[in-house]
Amino acid sequence: MTRATLLENGLAIDGTGAGGWIGDVLLVGDRIAALGKDLRHQLPEGLRLEEVSCIDCSGLAITPGFIDVHTHDDAIVLKHPDMLPKVSQGITTVITGNCGISLAPFMVEKAEPPLNLLGADSFRFDSVESYERALAAAQPAVNVAALIGHTTLRFACMDDLTRAASASELDAMCALLTHCMEAGAAGLSSGLFYEQAFAAPAEEVVRLAQVVSRFGGVYSSHLRSEMQAIIEALHEAGDTAFRASVPLIISHHKCAGPANWGRTQETLPLIESLASRQPVAMDVYPYVAGSTVLREDLVDGVIDVLVNWSTPHPEMTGRTLASIAAEWGVDQKTVCRRLQPGGACYFQMHEDDVKRVIAHPLSMIGSDGLPHDQHPHPRLWGAFPRVLARYWREQQLFPLETAIYKMTGFSARNFRLHQRGQLQVGWHADVVVLDPTRVRDVATYENPIALSEGIEKVFVNGALAYNANAGDTGEARVQARAGRLLKRHAPQALEEPVL
Repeated sequence: MTRATLLENGLAIDGTGAGGWIGDVLLVGDRIAALGKDLRHQLPEGLRLEEVSCIDCSGLAITPGFIDVHTHDDAIVLKHPDMLPKVSQGITTVITGNCGISLAPFMVEKAEPPLNLLGADSFRFDSVESYERALAAAQPAVNVAALIGHTTLRFACMDDLTRAASASELDAMCALLTHCMEAGAAGLSSGLFYEQAFAAPAEEVVRLAQVVSRFGGVYSSHLRSEMQAIIEALHEAGDTAFRASVPLIISHHKCAGPANWGRTQETLPLIESLASRQPVAMDVYPYVAGSTVLREDLVDGVIDVLVNWSTPHPEMTGRTLASIAAEWGVDQKTVCRRLQPGGACYFQMHEDDVKRVIAHPLSMIGSDGLPHDQHPHPRLWGAFPRVLARYWREQQLFPLETAIYKMTGFSARNFRLHQRGQLQVGWHADVVVLDPTRVRDVATYENPIALSEGIEKVFVNGALAYNANAGDTGEARVQARAGRLLKRHAPQALEEPVL
């Protein structure tokens, strides 16, 4: 018997940015079968009411499933396919392979930084096809769309990453990327900020982005600099995408470091200018701290740095570099060196800049969580509810419909996810039921692993993936695992967002 669920009497917010309406949403199989009012008396032919699971959503909102456009979930969807940190936030699709780092196509017994952000022992896939087979076997609770990392391609094809790729090495990278795109990859990501990709000139990335363009994919860029040289880095990313005729996604846009606070007043007009000549969007997470591997160049003795993990000194996890430096009687850069390899949260943004980026019409929401960290950034568990609680309900930066659009329809359009991101008849049934008055993040920097509140039910491809009323523990609340790999799909050209 075909699975059918009727969500009744909720505030339906369709993911287009349009105003919500009170009514019903009918899910049949893995699709949205009907939208309207009093649908229990208008069921499709052959479907009887007793075959339908009816859920009263009075006082609740019914929205498309949230799309986490910036994740490093490549390996965790295989190792922990219940994906509790994500489904508990209402996330139904994750975009993997960001910041130039993807599992495929590269195989190595123990990965070096920054690849180890995905888990040092995770790199065992030489192709998108082998990754897809592992994903199908794991049956994750969320859908996955995979970017291919520029840094991963460099590791796979080069013996020295401190220089530009040679002509033959670049040809090999292009051939690998071509194969990945033929297998359905969503596009290319770069992480020129990281040492292993920093030596790559713009020409190297342009060549790879041109491969992506032929297949209708996207180019996502962790800029070469998010600090003093951010303007130059934005121009480089924009020119790279423009020359390759490929849509640009600017990763986790920020102005990092106290000397750069307030510069979103420069960067956002520049991004708007770039968007006037080419498709451009950006993702953002709703916190003033970023998180990555421990790096001395990010330790300035001014901002707080919170240790997420350390291989030589795991006992220092959860402490600040300043407190460890005081205990050891050394400076913070020395502490950073002694703790490596490791990871940390860097409190390097200003709240005013974060608010400007989140409110901007070209921004989407992405968590950028690092699921393999021992003491992760709270964004891994709380990014999406935090946007709703802090920036919609408390600060009223935008209407609820706009907040949902930034998490659903706009994200699906920019990443070319076919028939997802909206409540529309015939589209895939990725749906969230939430309480707008209660939804909030609970995870903190001190206690980062905590279920958010107010996300009541989450459906992935029509199956109930998360039910907040199913038990007292998060594990008990994860229900069906119906996620799948989403292959690239190039729809009609994106309309330009209204600035």
